Parts: sequence; C-alpha cells; structure tokens
Amino acid sequence: MTAPDAAASRTVGHQPEEHPARVASRRSMDAVGRRAKDEWVALFAEDAVIEDPVGPSHFSPDGSGQRGKQAIADFWDASVGTAQKVAFTIADSFACGDEVANVGVITTTVDENVQVDAEGVFIYRVNAEGLIVSLRAFWETDRAMATLRRPS
Repeated sequence: MTAPDAAASRTVGHQPEEHPARVASRRSMDAVGRRAKDEWVALFAEDAVIEDPVGPSHFSPDGSGQRGKQAIADFWDASVGTAQKVAFTIADSFACGDEVANVGVITTTVDENVQVDAEGVFIYRVNAEGLIVSLRAFWETDRAMATLRRPS
C-alpha cells in the first residue's frame, strides 16, 4: 500500500465520504507524478494561488506565489517541468473545513545525478466545485538541499 492510501485508510473510517480537498490533493499528486501538466493545471480554479514554498523563494522572490492558471502553468515549467521525476510519500493527512494538510516528503529527481527530498506540510484548499483555490507548501530549502544526492 502506498503512503497516500495508508493515510486515507486511517481517516476514511471516521468520515462518511472522501473529503473533497483530500481528493483534489491526490489528483494533484497523481498528475504531477505522471507529468500530466494540462490535467494538473485543470485541477485549479481560475484565480488559484500556489505558494511553493510559502514565502520568498527562487520561484517567487517577493513571496506572493503564483496566481491564476497561466502563472500556475509557468510554475510547472519552472519546477515540475525541469525534473525527470517527482514522487510523493504522504505519511499522514488531516482534512478540516475545505482544506487538507498532507504531511510527507516530495522526492524530486532532477536527472541521473541529482535527487532531493523536501519534507514538509502541503495544504490544499478547494472551492465548492472541488477545484483547488490554494496550494501552500511549507518546506525549507536548506533542509531539502541537505538531502541532495545521486539517485539510487
């Protein structure tokens, strides 16, 4: 059983149905893992915001993130699109209101020589239609860079 399924199996028994934000987060991770850019962008509302990571970063020097589908598509090109592979290992997931907070690791394989892990908390908020309106990723660049290694 994969980690996302394990986290879901612990929580589904306490809820009458799947939580919309958890479903959207799984769809997002699945699309990234399959490198399905158009499918991933379609998961977001027109005015959605991505902050990955939250605060100033090389993806968003002013810390405001990316707002709107075009900016989200551009973010893909600058991040996911430059990677050979992106894999998610979700250790736990907490759904409340219209949000879910996933705790886990994103392993990015840049190429045959570089792999890095970003441990963090990844928060998705959805609207009434189940579209992602906010994706906030809490991870630390220095901690991620300390995991830099050759893929095994």
